[in-house]
Amino acid sequence: FDVMAELPASTSEQIAEAAGLNERYVREWLGGVTVGGIVVYDPADRTYRLPPEHAASLCRAAGPDNLASFLQDLALIGLVEDEVVTAFRDGGGVPYSSYPKFQELQAEETARVYDAALVDTIVPLVPGLPERLGSGGGLDVLDIGTGQGHAVNLLARAFPASRFRGVDMSEGGIAAARAEAERLGLRNARFDLADAAAVTGPYDLITAFDVIHDLARPAETLAAVAGALRDDGVFLMGDIAAS
Repeated sequence: FDVMAELPASTSEQIAEAAGLNERYVREWLGGVTVGGIVVYDPADRTYRLPPEHAASLCRAAGPDNLASFLQDLALIGLVEDEVVTAFRDGGGVPYSSYPKFQELQAEETARVYDAALVDTIVPLVPGLPERLGSGGGLDVLDIGTGQGHAVNLLARAFPASRFRGVDMSEGGIAAARAEAERLGLRNARFDLADAAAVTGPYDLITAFDVIHDLARPAETLAAVAGALRDDGVFLMGDIAAS
């Protein structure tokens, strides 16, 4: 879809070449999405076209409105079917390590929201917080469940006077976060492999974006957060409204 959004009406050969994919498989896929009404086919010249109004919900450029990215989660869930069945029978859980692309997919989905709204919309929800982050000596900030650290890196770039730390239990996530911080030349962001339920302070601001509902022990983590905040500290939590 990303490739087709940039192309005029094109044949399956042209689309496959532009995407670097096998033409026969691309042609079969095009048949399915054409029948589904997603792509428009012109039999006169055997070309396929992705209408811009469809691309608006299917491509990475669509930002937070991209619906197609969620389809990648379906394939990910299918990989752990046997482990989930076993857990239902014997108890226990399925670790994040069983989902090989979870961090990557989650980071892709949340980054679109952070890029569009974190600095200009979410942070200002706390009165005076942007000013505190940006002035004087700044603030000491901790982000729990930081994943690949994109939110921390955005904040560190926007508020160079403050100091940011992200923690997560995923080695791959922390490695990606550090790599992005280095790529952006950030000196006020660092990332550590750590359990959010064991964090200590003091911090002026602790953030938890789309993470609390995923924790095995949310109450313990929230208690640790409360204990790690300074007396005038702020806890900024963003999560799914799914009650």
